[in-house]
Amino acid sequence: MLRTALRNALAYKARLVMTVLAVCLGVAFVCGTLVFAESSAAAYRAASSKNFAGIAVTVTPKDPPPGTTTTSGVLDDALVRKLADVPGVAAVRPSVDGSATLNAADGSPLRAGKAWANLAAAYVAGKDGADSRHPLAEGRAPANSGELAVDRGTADAGHLRVGDLVTLATDGPVMTKRLVGIVTTQDTRVTAGGTLALFDRATAQRLFAAPGHYTSIDLAAKAGTDQVALSDQVTALLPADRALATSGAAQAAQQAANVDMMTRGYQKMPKIFAGVALFIGSFLIVNTFTMLVSRRTREIALLRAIGATRRQVVRSVLWEAVLVGLAASAAGFVAGLGIASVLPDLLGTAQDPLPLGPLVIGARPVMAALGVGVGITVLAAWLPSRRAAKIAPIEALRSAEQPPTPTASRVRTAVGLVLLAGGAGLLVSLTGAKDASDANLQNAMFGCALLVAAMITLAPLLAVPVIRLGGRLTGRFGVTGRLARENALRDPRRTAATASVLMISTALVAGLAVIGDSTSKALDRQAASGLSADYVIGSRTTTTAIDPAALKRVAGTPGVKTASAVADSTLFTGGKVRNISGVDPDTVSSVMQLDFTSGSLKDLGPGRIALSSSVAREQGVSTGGTVNAHIGPGDDFKPYTVVGVYQDNPIADDALGARSEVQQHSFKPGTVQRILVRTDGGTVSKATGDRLRTATGNSPLVQVKDREELVHEAAGSMGELLTLMYGLLAIGVVISLLGIVNTLAMSVAERTREIGVLRAIGMDRAGIRRMIRLEAVTVAAFGTLLGLVGGLFGAWAVGSLAGGAMTQYSLSLPWGTLLLVCLVSLTIGVVAAAVPARRAAALSPLEAVAET
Repeated sequence: MLRTALRNALAYKARLVMTVLAVCLGVAFVCGTLVFAESSAAAYRAASSKNFAGIAVTVTPKDPPPGTTTTSGVLDDALVRKLADVPGVAAVRPSVDGSATLNAADGSPLRAGKAWANLAAAYVAGKDGADSRHPLAEGRAPANSGELAVDRGTADAGHLRVGDLVTLATDGPVMTKRLVGIVTTQDTRVTAGGTLALFDRATAQRLFAAPGHYTSIDLAAKAGTDQVALSDQVTALLPADRALATSGAAQAAQQAANVDMMTRGYQKMPKIFAGVALFIGSFLIVNTFTMLVSRRTREIALLRAIGATRRQVVRSVLWEAVLVGLAASAAGFVAGLGIASVLPDLLGTAQDPLPLGPLVIGARPVMAALGVGVGITVLAAWLPSRRAAKIAPIEALRSAEQPPTPTASRVRTAVGLVLLAGGAGLLVSLTGAKDASDANLQNAMFGCALLVAAMITLAPLLAVPVIRLGGRLTGRFGVTGRLARENALRDPRRTAATASVLMISTALVAGLAVIGDSTSKALDRQAASGLSADYVIGSRTTTTAIDPAALKRVAGTPGVKTASAVADSTLFTGGKVRNISGVDPDTVSSVMQLDFTSGSLKDLGPGRIALSSSVAREQGVSTGGTVNAHIGPGDDFKPYTVVGVYQDNPIADDALGARSEVQQHSFKPGTVQRILVRTDGGTVSKATGDRLRTATGNSPLVQVKDREELVHEAAGSMGELLTLMYGLLAIGVVISLLGIVNTLAMSVAERTREIGVLRAIGMDRAGIRRMIRLEAVTVAAFGTLLGLVGGLFGAWAVGSLAGGAMTQYSLSLPWGTLLLVCLVSLTIGVVAAAVPARRAAALSPLEAVAET
């Protein structure tokens, strides 16, 4: 039977290639996305990791006092000398590390807003006058506060040359320094795409620590020294309340856990692609083997008639599946590496590029290739082979086509209706929830899964009425149209299985498109609803702030009518953490659209706040009442008088307080986080934006955005969903295309004599090609129609949950996207039919009729 399997696999090379391609595509997407997930995780790990090789113990200060960024003052040169004398210490390396964002030569920020990407450190020369961690490639080391050096990658990315003036910022005002040197580095955080700025030791200490102090001290151990024991010795020398010592192994373990947590969410999208590719690819594989086994029913019956047992027949088909699966796994794995290599360019953007790194090929992609290629293929072949082996030899020799029994049809109908009732009922029950809680989202996903299962189960039963109804359109093409319709109805199970791939991808894309479009428009309305300012000046990161002195410069900028500063902090009340915005009552009404249901801001001041309607409702308080709360870090709760209640406003956050009070309790006391700008006549222009950036010192940590950019940014949260949507569409298109090609190719082979008869009685080659194309379009249209109905219904049910989180949410149909999906689906049918139609038209009538 093994020889039989090998003969069957090689007997029809075209069929073998098509089958291998069907399996290969699913393997390629699964392996490609898994390799990409591991590679991107490794790149992020490298980008955010410190190399602990050669580090036995690291000494760091304990957390600085609230509101400061200085160290505790114990890591100084005296401690460095003391640590050098500890037994077992081979070398001591003090470091001064921080973060600095640089502007490129054209004034645009380099990697702004990426915590892992904007590195800064002191150039610490050794006894030879060079820093071994940062070898100079060009120029010299920085020698005073007006100089800096950068790495080669940063210089190339920013088009910076030695001698240029570079603007940069750490967490304060903008600085301008002369670039005097370019270095190389092996720091993975930099080689993965980050930037590196090096200062002289005194400047780095002033910026990131304190004069004469360091941010960390690394110790290298002598051979044979135990890290834990050395850590204990060092700990004994340190003030317990001011510094701590951590072994290199413990730091590496903690860092690995942190990076794993950081990259876990980033891998979700590739895994979704892999899951969808596997799911819809499985339909293609199952359908392909079902057609293969059905076509060989007579052959299997002959084997049974000459003595082969059912087990031998099944085993022969399974061996054939193993051979096909192994070939497809190898080809799919190689193709998957190609997919993994292009995904970073497809998913990354110029504003948010992915960290750079090599492809990482672990055990999971290899096992997945074998599991998908061999496992799924064997499973797909096992079901039809068992069904064929159960057919009596005489019955199988009499007819190659075995229609489903009435009992099987009734069972399929009952199961499908139960799944449909369960899925649709669960989704309908959620439409009144208006609560996007985890439980409701899980129930919605479960309901969608039941709905998809019901559509797949009922598809063969729906094929007959739907295609007959649509056949009125194909009937307009005359005899060829009617024949195409009847060919599609000849085997409803095969038609449904072929259309299922397109149905699932269409349902996913249509559902995501509706939810994405509705959410995007809701975010657009929400972003602009509470803002009357023309520009918003804000910091790029949550750990930086705007120099209050910039407020005066912005207010004095030509064309500016009103500039109102906002200090953001946290408000602790009712056991929850809220956001509070500190504003100036005299100017805030010009830049915020505040709709007060009671009270006003005229009495806002120390000890008096205004609450959003949702917070006031939760706290059970109204204007004139009091809430027990505290602003910013600490636990100094005190009563605050509520002077007003306003409609929820995304610009105003949960509460409003006096800026003079709130900014004293922000993470950087005395600073502001936003400046809202109203221009004369509402003018928004590039010149006005440039003047505002100049007023902020052109700091790379500060961004100036007009209302349109803010709305675009709010809708940008849908970028990942849109990427997912188009990715799923691409997967569905490719797999559906191959599936329809497979079906039509085998259908043409099965109907060789029939096509010969049609040619013999007068149908020309153009008519044959038209018939095959119309059949393909009919199958594609059937799958698209079911997918659209299921996707729109799921989007309506799931989207209703968003109403609880976004009051502006309403169902919106993206007609352009839905029309594109329909056109792509129909195009798939036309393209997929090209090769089978040409092959069918090329058949010689006499040879086709004579075929047995």
